[in-house]
Amino acid sequence: MNTFFCPITLAVLSLAALSPGSAAAGAAAIAVQVNDSSGKPLADVVVSAAPDGNAAVPHTMKAAEIEQRGLKFLPLVSVIQTGSKISFPNFDKVKHHIYSFSPAKKFDQKLYSGVAAAPQVFDKAGTVVLGCNIHDGMVAYIKVVDTPFFAKTDAAGVARIDLPAAGKYTLSSWHFNMAGGAAGQSVAVKGEGATAASVTLAMKAPAADASAP
Repeated sequence: MNTFFCPITLAVLSLAALSPGSAAAGAAAIAVQVNDSSGKPLADVVVSAAPDGNAAVPHTMKAAEIEQRGLKFLPLVSVIQTGSKISFPNFDKVKHHIYSFSPAKKFDQKLYSGVAAAPQVFDKAGTVVLGCNIHDGMVAYIKVVDTPFFAKTDAAGVARIDLPAAGKYTLSSWHFNMAGGAAGQSVAVKGEGATAASVTLAMKAPAADASAP
């Protein structure tokens, strides 16, 4: 995964300003607000934190699930730690043939329904784009990261990453429609409350609608 560093405004704020009632007092964390260049909050941004230096990180290997429902992948964006599994149950009445040509994970699960398909192991960090050979409009994104400390922004562009201890971390922010690679910044995390980061990401122009006149 190619990472470049861009300016990210950091400030130590009250966590209540970003995510009221979600943190235990004294817990180390990063509270992140992500907006686009116009100031609009961005949902589905993957934010992750890796300790600076050679500090070891735990391998939690938490399994995830991406449903096929209503001719869509749900959720649109998923984030997992390297080595974790994802299952792909099909709840539609039609069969799907899902695949990925992404370098981080290439696989092909031919026509199936229900939960017959075996889970896939994602053992390489990077971005994986899912598609369906039968339904071209189906797409989803998986971000595979080497750290267990990650989160995804909500509709208000807010996410919280809980951490085991204070210290310096590299914060990485990624959106499937951003211009360029993941944006990173070193953050000095305090031991009490949450260190808050305000992140601005440049987005690509929306794709033209081929059906429009």
